[in-house]
Amino acid sequence: MEQKSIHMEQKTHTTQDGTIVIVLTPTGRLDITTAWQFRLKLQESISKLSHHVVVNLGQVNFIDSSGLTSLVAGMRDADKVRGSFRICNVHPEAKLVFEVTMMDSVFEIFETEQEALEGVPRGIAS
Repeated sequence: MEQKSIHMEQKTHTTQDGTIVIVLTPTGRLDITTAWQFRLKLQESISKLSHHVVVNLGQVNFIDSSGLTSLVAGMRDADKVRGSFRICNVHPEAKLVFEVTMMDSVFEIFETEQEALEGVPRGIAS
């Protein structure tokens, strides 16, 4: 099977109290052919850059169970290090998958990236 790559924009946001948040914006399909790369990027971001991650799904028009699994794994990684994991701007076509699988009740999902960033916990004591 051909390995596909997923295009992903990454930016860093610093909150008013100095908390660094990594914002990842994947583009295209988050499926069995690309979820592993996305999973690695999440792991790397959480372990090396910041315990706080926002995933902007506005450019992801298709997500399957592999994509959902990579998101759950990212959320668990952030939980382990007492970080935060938020999802925002879910594409309408992908939103249905979250609703049908009831994953919309598992994740913290925000309408906009700004709302997700505003809700990042301030000065968490470790």
